Amino acid sequence: MSRLTRKPAVVLLAIAAGIIMLAAGRADWITGTVDGPAGPVRAIAVGSEAAPGLAGLALVAMAAAVAATTSGRIARWISILAMVGVGVGVSALSVRAVLSAPEVLGAVAAEGSGTTGTLEATGSASAWPWVAVAGAVLLLVAAAGAVVGGRRWGALGGRYERPAGDGATQVGGARGERVDSDWDRVTRGDDPSVD
Repeated sequence: MSRLTRKPAVVLLAIAAGIIMLAAGRADWITGTVDGPAGPVRAIAVGSEAAPGLAGLALVAMAAAVAATTSGRIARWISILAMVGVGVGVSALSVRAVLSAPEVLGAVAAEGSGTTGTLEATGSASAWPWVAVAGAVLLLVAAAGAVVGGRRWGALGGRYERPAGDGATQVGGARGERVDSDWDRVTRGDDPSVD
């Protein structure tokens, strides 16, 4: 598990999960027939119709993984929670599409025809909702890697922080004395260009 807890592995897993979910969202999830005024009509619901918001959730997952690996401790935990939420949400939407395929297809067909409610439909789900679930599981693995590895990660800007102590960077003055750097003076509100 140690390889999965490194920053690059977490980001790559989350991006792979997002790509899988985006690809699944473009595929046909449910096929069947819908009862129309002239009789049964063949209907198809793609992933983005059967699971509204799937593409947005995939993008949130990828952004959350990047934020988890580059942020400080508090933002990291918020990002990890977002990754977990996306994984659970995509799984729930996908399983709903499989278990309620006729109802989902009827609702998609009604929306496509401009009516409200749900049309009477029969249909079955393809394997694509399960592909989206696989992407969600991969995202949850990335989130678990971030939880375990995040304890020893520093924030992206952590290496550039001022060392602990009085905070002033001392440089040699004109006569060898120790004076604050111009940067430290600007930080305190002094303008070194006025000297």
